[in-house]
Amino acid sequence: MNEVVFEIAPEMEDERIDKCITSYMDDLSRSYIQKMIKDGNVCVNDAAVKANYRARVDDRVRFVIPDSVEPDIPAQDIPLDILYEDADILIVNKPKNMVVHPAPGHYEGTLVNAVLFHCRGALSGINGVMRPGIVHRIDKDTTGSIIVCKNDEAHNAVAELLKTHDITRKYRAIVHGVIKDEGGTVDAPIGRHPNDRKKMAVNEKNGRRAVTHYRVLERFGQYTYIECQLETGRTHQIRVHMASIGHPLLGDTVYSGRTAPFHLEGQVLHAMTIGLIHPRSGEYVTFEAPLPAYFEKLLSILRTK
Repeated sequence: MNEVVFEIAPEMEDERIDKCITSYMDDLSRSYIQKMIKDGNVCVNDAAVKANYRARVDDRVRFVIPDSVEPDIPAQDIPLDILYEDADILIVNKPKNMVVHPAPGHYEGTLVNAVLFHCRGALSGINGVMRPGIVHRIDKDTTGSIIVCKNDEAHNAVAELLKTHDITRKYRAIVHGVIKDEGGTVDAPIGRHPNDRKKMAVNEKNGRRAVTHYRVLERFGQYTYIECQLETGRTHQIRVHMASIGHPLLGDTVYSGRTAPFHLEGQVLHAMTIGLIHPRSGEYVTFEAPLPAYFEKLLSILRTK
């Protein structure tokens, strides 16, 4: 059993408690949190509440995540590009078009299905049957490094590093337009889009603080090759932030409003580097996922234009 305790911040005043918990623990789905509330696993100021309870500033929220149960998600023999593995963590280079964890109607072909087979069930169960071992995620069309935790102790340690922004996460991306400065920082809160619940947006009213640092690696005629380093880790953070400053990611039809050129499938975004304090040794370790072939080919094309 894992217990999480936090207090309601001013920006969450009068929000539903299920939304507050989802914002605080964005690695858990809202439907899972609602089920936990229904099962009595959420208390506010030591009293059980319903999902529609409206939070007040300084409310003390206690959320109990029950012990894991045997997953009913099938283990599948799907090849994995493993960057590193030991008894505690697994670093995987996720390919394009692979979803990280199962969801209703999509129970096979995910990274979870693959690691269940590879690890023979030796995974952290903190996030429930749908997300064993998953402590963070990247989008379906984003490639690159992702951490999988093989036991609850490692999961708790890595989750705490994520919470305190003590994991190095560097991405490579190609964006529309030529960025004139050598680099910069986007510090803008991200929350649900007010008119489209499937999208995220810079949301001053209901968003959570989000910070992305970027630097220019190479400029082309109409595009810029950049490195982005996350200080926080909000859903679609790099995609939303770069679009907000007028440089949406190449291939990102959701946030650019443009048709993807070069026969691309989704945004050109690669989680290249992950660095963290190892949960058992206490040493800082770093891992790097090489650029995928499509990314390298695209760079070659742009360099010749």
